[in-house]
Amino acid sequence: MISRRGFLTSLTGSIAAFLALAGYAVAEPLVRLRVARNAFTPLGWTPGLKLRIVALADFHACKPWMPAERIASICEAANALEPDVILLLGDYVSGMRFITDQVPADVWAGALSSLKAPLGTHAVLGNHDWWQDSEVQESGEGVPFGRRALEAAGIPVYSNRAARFEKDGRPFWIAGVEDQIALLPDQKTRHWALGKDDLPATLAQVTDDAPVILMAHEPDIFPKVPDRVSLTLSGHTHGGQVRLFGYAPVVPSRYGSRYLYGHVEEDGRNIVISSGLGCSGLPVRFGVPPEINLIDLG
Repeated sequence: MISRRGFLTSLTGSIAAFLALAGYAVAEPLVRLRVARNAFTPLGWTPGLKLRIVALADFHACKPWMPAERIASICEAANALEPDVILLLGDYVSGMRFITDQVPADVWAGALSSLKAPLGTHAVLGNHDWWQDSEVQESGEGVPFGRRALEAAGIPVYSNRAARFEKDGRPFWIAGVEDQIALLPDQKTRHWALGKDDLPATLAQVTDDAPVILMAHEPDIFPKVPDRVSLTLSGHTHGGQVRLFGYAPVVPSRYGSRYLYGHVEEDGRNIVISSGLGCSGLPVRFGVPPEINLIDLG
Protein backbone atom coordinates (compact mmCIF):
# COMPACT_ATOMS: atom_id res chain seq x y z
CA MET A 1 0.00 0.00 0.00
CA ILE A 2 1.32 3.42 -0.92
CA SER A 3 2.04 5.73 2.00
CA ARG A 4 0.56 9.20 2.35
CA ARG A 5 4.01 10.67 1.74
CA GLY A 6 4.49 8.50 -1.33
CA PHE A 7 1.07 9.50 -2.64
CA LEU A 8 1.81 13.21 -2.21
CA THR A 9 5.20 12.80 -3.86
CA SER A 10 3.63 11.01 -6.82
CA LEU A 11 0.85 13.59 -7.08
CA THR A 12 3.32 16.47 -6.95
CA GLY A 13 5.44 14.85 -9.65
CA SER A 14 2.40 14.31 -11.87
CA ILE A 15 1.28 17.91 -11.48
CA ALA A 16 4.80 19.17 -12.23
CA ALA A 17 4.98 16.98 -15.35
CA PHE A 18 1.58 18.21 -16.50
CA LEU A 19 2.55 21.85 -16.00
CA ALA A 20 5.83 21.30 -17.86
CA LEU A 21 4.01 19.75 -20.82
CA ALA A 22 1.40 22.50 -20.82
CA GLY A 23 4.09 25.16 -20.68
CA TYR A 24 5.93 23.53 -23.57
CA ALA A 25 2.76 23.35 -25.67
CA VAL A 26 2.05 27.04 -25.10
CA ALA A 27 5.66 28.15 -25.61
CA GLU A 28 6.24 26.16 -28.81
CA PRO A 29 4.29 28.54 -31.11
CA LEU A 30 6.25 31.47 -29.68
CA VAL A 31 9.83 30.25 -29.75
CA ARG A 32 10.31 27.28 -32.07
CA LEU A 33 10.75 27.42 -35.84
CA ARG A 34 12.07 24.65 -38.02
CA VAL A 35 12.77 24.20 -41.73
CA ALA A 36 10.95 21.22 -43.25
CA ARG A 37 12.88 20.13 -46.34
CA ASN A 38 11.64 18.14 -49.34
CA ALA A 39 13.57 17.41 -52.53
CA PHE A 40 12.21 15.39 -55.45
CA THR A 41 11.59 15.47 -59.19
CA PRO A 42 7.92 15.19 -60.18
CA LEU A 43 6.90 13.08 -63.14
CA GLY A 44 7.15 15.01 -66.39
CA TRP A 45 9.32 17.70 -64.84
CA THR A 46 11.36 19.73 -67.34
CA PRO A 47 14.94 18.35 -67.49
CA GLY A 48 17.43 20.89 -66.19
CA LEU A 49 14.83 23.00 -64.37
CA LYS A 50 15.91 23.36 -60.76
CA LEU A 51 13.46 25.33 -58.68
CA ARG A 52 13.77 26.20 -54.98
CA ILE A 53 10.45 27.08 -53.35
CA VAL A 54 9.84 28.46 -49.88
CA ALA A 55 6.24 27.99 -48.76
CA LEU A 56 4.73 29.72 -45.71
CA ALA A 57 1.28 28.89 -44.37
CA ASP A 58 -1.14 29.82 -41.61
CA PHE A 59 0.44 32.82 -39.92
CA HIS A 60 -2.79 33.69 -38.05
CA ALA A 61 -1.44 37.12 -37.07
CA CYS A 62 -2.40 38.17 -33.55
CA LYS A 63 -0.91 39.23 -30.24
CA PRO A 64 0.85 37.76 -28.34
CA TRP A 65 1.22 34.60 -30.44
CA MET A 66 2.06 35.99 -33.89
CA PRO A 67 2.86 39.71 -33.71
CA ALA A 68 4.40 41.63 -36.59
CA GLU A 69 7.87 41.22 -35.08
CA ARG A 70 7.63 37.42 -35.21
CA ILE A 71 6.30 37.55 -38.77
CA ALA A 72 9.28 39.71 -39.73
CA SER A 73 11.72 37.26 -38.11
CA ILE A 74 10.13 34.35 -39.99
CA CYS A 75 10.47 36.30 -43.24
CA GLU A 76 14.15 36.93 -42.48
CA ALA A 77 14.69 33.20 -41.95
CA ALA A 78 12.84 32.44 -45.19
CA ASN A 79 14.98 34.89 -47.17
CA ALA A 80 18.14 33.29 -45.78
CA LEU A 81 17.20 30.03 -47.54
CA GLU A 82 17.73 31.82 -50.89
CA PRO A 83 14.58 30.61 -52.63
CA ASP A 84 13.83 31.22 -56.30
CA VAL A 85 10.20 31.93 -55.41
CA ILE A 86 8.14 32.32 -52.23
CA LEU A 87 4.56 31.05 -52.01
CA LEU A 88 2.12 32.10 -49.26
CA LEU A 89 -0.62 29.55 -48.65
CA GLY A 90 -3.27 31.54 -46.80
CA ASP A 91 -4.74 32.23 -43.34
CA TYR A 92 -2.93 35.45 -42.48
CA VAL A 93 -5.83 36.49 -40.24
CA SER A 94 -6.56 34.98 -36.83
CA GLY A 95 -10.00 33.88 -35.72
CA MET A 96 -8.79 32.71 -32.30
CA ARG A 97 -10.42 34.07 -29.15
CA PHE A 98 -7.45 33.60 -26.83
CA ILE A 99 -5.50 36.69 -27.89
CA THR A 100 -4.69 40.08 -26.44
CA ASP A 101 -5.15 42.00 -29.70
CA GLN A 102 -5.45 41.67 -33.46
CA VAL A 103 -2.64 42.69 -35.79
CA PRO A 104 -3.99 45.14 -38.40
CA ALA A 105 -3.94 43.82 -41.96
CA ASP A 106 -1.66 46.55 -43.25
CA VAL A 107 0.82 45.73 -40.47
CA TRP A 108 1.09 41.98 -41.08
CA ALA A 109 1.08 42.54 -44.84
CA GLY A 110 3.85 45.11 -44.41
CA ALA A 111 5.91 42.53 -42.52
CA LEU A 112 5.35 40.01 -45.32
CA SER A 113 6.54 42.55 -47.88
CA SER A 114 10.08 41.98 -46.58
CA LEU A 115 10.10 38.57 -48.30
CA LYS A 116 12.57 38.57 -51.20
CA ALA A 117 13.07 36.10 -54.04
CA PRO A 118 14.18 36.56 -57.68
CA LEU A 119 10.83 35.31 -59.02
CA GLY A 120 8.78 37.11 -56.41
CA THR A 121 6.29 36.33 -53.66
CA HIS A 122 2.85 35.00 -54.56
CA ALA A 123 -0.18 34.26 -52.38
CA VAL A 124 -3.57 32.67 -52.03
CA LEU A 125 -6.18 33.31 -49.34
CA GLY A 126 -7.33 30.86 -46.68
CA ASN A 127 -10.66 30.26 -45.00
CA HIS A 128 -9.98 32.62 -42.08
CA ASP A 129 -9.13 35.42 -44.50
CA TRP A 130 -12.72 35.09 -45.69
CA TRP A 131 -14.42 34.12 -42.44
CA GLN A 132 -13.12 37.11 -40.47
CA ASP A 133 -14.37 39.61 -43.05
CA SER A 134 -17.95 40.28 -42.03
CA GLU A 135 -18.76 42.33 -45.13
CA VAL A 136 -17.91 39.60 -47.65
CA GLN A 137 -19.60 37.01 -45.44
CA GLU A 138 -22.80 39.03 -45.40
CA SER A 139 -22.83 39.76 -49.12
CA GLY A 140 -21.25 36.55 -50.36
CA GLU A 141 -19.17 38.64 -52.74
CA GLY A 142 -16.36 41.15 -52.76
CA VAL A 143 -12.65 41.24 -52.02
CA PRO A 144 -11.60 40.30 -48.46
CA PHE A 145 -9.56 42.91 -46.61
CA GLY A 146 -6.65 40.47 -46.39
CA ARG A 147 -6.35 40.36 -50.17
CA ARG A 148 -6.46 44.14 -50.40
CA ALA A 149 -3.70 44.40 -47.79
CA LEU A 150 -1.46 41.90 -49.57
CA GLU A 151 -1.88 43.58 -52.93
CA ALA A 152 -1.24 47.00 -51.40
CA ALA A 153 2.03 45.54 -50.05
CA GLY A 154 3.00 44.43 -53.56
CA ILE A 155 2.16 40.72 -53.17
CA PRO A 156 -0.10 39.34 -55.93
CA VAL A 157 -3.00 37.17 -54.78
CA TYR A 158 -4.10 34.30 -57.01
CA SER A 159 -7.87 33.92 -57.02
CA ASN A 160 -8.40 31.14 -59.58
CA ARG A 161 -5.52 32.44 -61.66
CA ALA A 162 -2.35 31.13 -63.30
CA ALA A 163 0.78 32.97 -64.42
CA ARG A 164 3.83 31.85 -66.41
CA PHE A 165 7.44 32.30 -65.24
CA GLU A 166 10.91 31.27 -66.36
CA LYS A 167 13.95 30.04 -64.49
CA ASP A 168 17.20 29.84 -66.51
CA GLY A 169 15.17 30.02 -69.70
CA ARG A 170 12.90 27.12 -68.70
CA PRO A 171 9.22 27.95 -68.19
CA PHE A 172 6.84 26.91 -65.41
CA TRP A 173 3.46 28.05 -64.12
CA ILE A 174 2.25 29.20 -60.73
CA ALA A 175 -1.48 28.74 -60.19
CA GLY A 176 -3.71 29.42 -57.22
CA VAL A 177 -7.31 28.53 -56.44
CA GLU A 178 -9.56 30.60 -54.22
CA ASP A 179 -10.55 29.18 -50.87
CA GLN A 180 -12.64 26.01 -50.82
CA ILE A 181 -14.69 26.88 -47.70
CA ALA A 182 -14.79 30.65 -48.08
CA LEU A 183 -18.43 31.40 -47.24
CA LEU A 184 -20.27 30.34 -44.11
CA PRO A 185 -24.08 30.09 -44.37
CA ASP A 186 -24.14 30.90 -40.65
CA GLN A 187 -21.88 30.59 -37.63
CA LYS A 188 -23.57 27.38 -36.45
CA THR A 189 -22.96 25.32 -39.59
CA ARG A 190 -19.30 25.89 -40.43
CA HIS A 191 -18.97 22.45 -41.97
CA TRP A 192 -21.39 23.57 -44.68
CA ALA A 193 -19.08 26.32 -45.87
CA LEU A 194 -19.20 27.17 -49.56
CA GLY A 195 -16.14 27.47 -51.75
CA LYS A 196 -14.98 30.12 -54.19
CA ASP A 197 -12.48 27.80 -55.87
CA ASP A 198 -12.59 26.98 -59.58
CA LEU A 199 -9.87 24.50 -60.46
CA PRO A 200 -10.91 23.87 -64.10
CA ALA A 201 -11.01 27.60 -64.90
CA THR A 202 -7.64 28.09 -63.21
CA LEU A 203 -5.89 25.34 -65.16
CA ALA A 204 -7.56 26.43 -68.40
CA GLN A 205 -5.28 29.48 -68.28
CA VAL A 206 -2.22 27.24 -68.69
CA THR A 207 -1.40 27.43 -72.38
CA ASP A 208 1.59 25.10 -72.80
CA ASP A 209 3.07 21.90 -71.35
CA ALA A 210 5.41 23.58 -68.83
CA PRO A 211 5.18 22.32 -65.20
CA VAL A 212 2.46 23.74 -62.94
CA ILE A 213 2.81 24.53 -59.24
CA LEU A 214 -0.64 24.84 -57.64
CA MET A 215 -1.39 26.74 -54.42
CA ALA A 216 -4.55 25.62 -52.60
CA HIS A 217 -5.06 26.49 -48.93
CA GLU A 218 -6.98 23.32 -48.05
CA PRO A 219 -5.49 20.00 -49.21
CA ASP A 220 -8.95 18.47 -49.72
CA ILE A 221 -8.86 19.56 -53.35
CA PHE A 222 -6.00 17.18 -54.13
CA PRO A 223 -8.07 14.17 -55.33
CA LYS A 224 -9.46 16.46 -58.07
CA VAL A 225 -6.05 17.76 -59.17
CA PRO A 226 -5.01 16.20 -62.51
CA ASP A 227 -1.54 14.80 -63.14
CA ARG A 228 -0.97 17.85 -65.36
CA VAL A 229 -0.06 19.61 -62.09
CA SER A 230 3.49 18.81 -60.94
CA LEU A 231 3.04 19.87 -57.31
CA THR A 232 0.20 21.06 -55.08
CA LEU A 233 1.07 23.08 -51.98
CA SER A 234 -1.37 23.42 -49.08
CA GLY A 235 -1.65 24.38 -45.43
CA HIS A 236 -4.79 24.56 -43.27
CA THR A 237 -4.39 21.35 -41.26
CA HIS A 238 -1.56 22.67 -39.03
CA GLY A 239 -0.36 19.07 -39.10
CA GLY A 240 -3.08 18.49 -36.53
CA GLN A 241 -1.52 21.21 -34.33
CA VAL A 242 -1.38 18.66 -31.52
CA ARG A 243 0.04 15.19 -32.19
CA LEU A 244 0.53 12.53 -29.53
CA PHE A 245 2.69 9.56 -30.55
CA GLY A 246 2.07 10.49 -34.18
CA TYR A 247 -1.73 10.67 -33.76
CA ALA A 248 -3.65 13.90 -34.33
CA PRO A 249 -7.00 13.94 -32.45
CA VAL A 250 -8.38 16.79 -34.59
CA VAL A 251 -7.80 17.14 -38.34
CA PRO A 252 -9.82 19.77 -40.26
CA SER A 253 -10.22 17.65 -43.39
CA ARG A 254 -12.99 15.46 -44.76
CA TYR A 255 -10.26 12.92 -45.52
CA GLY A 256 -9.08 12.59 -41.94
CA SER A 257 -5.32 12.03 -41.74
CA ARG A 258 -4.89 11.25 -45.45
CA TYR A 259 -3.62 14.77 -46.09
CA LEU A 260 -2.55 15.64 -42.58
CA TYR A 261 1.03 16.68 -43.18
CA GLY A 262 4.13 16.48 -45.34
CA HIS A 263 4.87 15.08 -48.79
CA VAL A 264 2.13 12.77 -50.04
CA GLU A 265 2.32 11.01 -53.40
CA GLU A 266 -0.74 9.44 -55.00
CA ASP A 267 -0.79 7.94 -58.49
CA GLY A 268 2.37 9.85 -59.40
CA ARG A 269 0.89 13.16 -58.22
CA ASN A 270 2.53 15.17 -55.44
CA ILE A 271 1.25 17.37 -52.64
CA VAL A 272 3.17 18.95 -49.76
CA ILE A 273 1.07 19.99 -46.76
CA SER A 274 2.65 22.46 -44.36
CA SER A 275 2.12 22.33 -40.60
CA GLY A 276 2.01 26.12 -40.77
CA LEU A 277 3.30 28.78 -38.43
CA GLY A 278 0.50 29.99 -36.16
CA CYS A 279 -2.36 28.50 -34.16
CA SER A 280 -6.09 28.11 -34.61
CA GLY A 281 -8.65 27.34 -31.94
CA LEU A 282 -6.22 27.22 -29.02
CA PRO A 283 -2.76 28.83 -28.75
CA VAL A 284 -0.96 25.52 -28.33
CA ARG A 285 1.19 23.23 -30.44
CA PHE A 286 2.47 19.88 -29.30
CA GLY A 287 4.55 17.58 -31.47
CA VAL A 288 3.96 19.86 -34.45
CA PRO A 289 6.40 22.79 -34.36
CA PRO A 290 5.90 25.83 -36.59
CA GLU A 291 7.75 25.42 -39.86
CA ILE A 292 9.06 27.02 -43.02
CA ASN A 293 8.73 24.64 -45.98
CA LEU A 294 11.67 24.37 -48.36
CA ILE A 295 11.01 22.38 -51.53
CA ASP A 296 13.74 21.72 -54.10
CA LEU A 297 12.39 20.46 -57.42
CA GLY A 298 14.47 18.98 -60.22
